[in-house]
Amino acid sequence: MTERRQPDRRGAVLQHGERVVLRRPGAEDADEYLRLVAESEALHHPWVYLVATHRSFFAWLESSRSERDLGCLICRASDGAIAGAANLSEIVRGFFQSAYLSFYGRAGLDGQGLVREGVGLLLRHAFTEMGLHRIEANVQPGSRRSLALICALGFRREGFSPGYLKIGGEWRDHERWAILADEWRQAARLARDPETRTTAR
Repeated sequence: MTERRQPDRRGAVLQHGERVVLRRPGAEDADEYLRLVAESEALHHPWVYLVATHRSFFAWLESSRSERDLGCLICRASDGAIAGAANLSEIVRGFFQSAYLSFYGRAGLDGQGLVREGVGLLLRHAFTEMGLHRIEANVQPGSRRSLALICALGFRREGFSPGYLKIGGEWRDHERWAILADEWRQAARLARDPETRTTAR
């Protein structure tokens, strides 16, 4: 009798990078993800409050598979450890072809550029595989690391939204940043061929 293999409960890989892999979350990720949240509380607060129970994790897992949301894990390629997560939410098709970006990292692995690479992979997936036109990121003014990350990836500041989101029980101001598909392609070309940057000046 042939042994029946159990299905792989880890999420499918979306993009491969130099140091990280961007993949969908799966049921087997629950314990490690919740450890990430617990260990990284000081890193995340007061900027973001993440799901912290198995029940909320599986609710996020379910929503991340819908047409309106795409949840991804940023995993270190060398050993598969979860270094952070990046999400696209409120994905709108039709005349908009847009989505909102959010991301966060893991304490102990922060400062190594892993989340930046992972978010870059998500942008690649969004603008090539998904065919989106615009990605918006709303960042609190005091979140310097997040602002530095999106600036490095080519986002431009569009405006300021007072009391934009209620986080940790308070309505918090956010800066509104965005990048278009054409802007991302131009940034990608410059990254591949630095001499183009010099020639364009």
